[in-house]
Amino acid sequence: MTSLIPATPTSKTASAVLPVVETFHSVQGEGVWAGTNAFFIRLAGCDVGCPWCDTKHSWNARRHPQRLTTDLIAEAKAANPAIVVITGGEPLMYDLSSLSNGLRAAGLRVHLETSGAHPFSGSFDWITFSPKRSKPPHESIYPRVSELKVVVSEQADLTWAEDQATKIPTDAIWLLQPEWGTPDSYSLIFEYVLSHPEWRISLQTHKFTNIR
Repeated sequence: MTSLIPATPTSKTASAVLPVVETFHSVQGEGVWAGTNAFFIRLAGCDVGCPWCDTKHSWNARRHPQRLTTDLIAEAKAANPAIVVITGGEPLMYDLSSLSNGLRAAGLRVHLETSGAHPFSGSFDWITFSPKRSKPPHESIYPRVSELKVVVSEQADLTWAEDQATKIPTDAIWLLQPEWGTPDSYSLIFEYVLSHPEWRISLQTHKFTNIR
């Protein structure tokens, strides 16, 4: 597997236990890897505070159990997925070195979904970067981005997306994703992509198909 740029050293300690909302085996529902067999590890805790967040139950880490990273790795390995997706919440609130390195040592391809609001940690094969205006990203995320996925609910989000696109690697893929609860966002993105061909539309296919 391809190694990405080493993590920036931080004051966080590599976590042998992490707060976990849920784990489940499904398919990736959105972004470049939509439709791919995926095992999800949803970590608890988030301080970004998106008003339209569809996983607000993940925000308070104290409401969810602490689990050993070794157990999470064994569970993911047993599922035999094409990819393992570490998501949240906001996963980079924690040092992900132990979990990500252990998953990769087990022969698994590891993806991260993050707003980038905290210092980068861990080792990943693919990084989905979904920056939020409510809590701007930490600079350490920008060199590591594989795909930029900006959720759009209003015109200002398109301006934000363009600004973020200037900071990431030139080979990263640019995606605009309609905010599920804002019907007007679909036509807004559609018209934008027609006049800005460097962008693609990302849809939350798992919600259309009613799968996890």
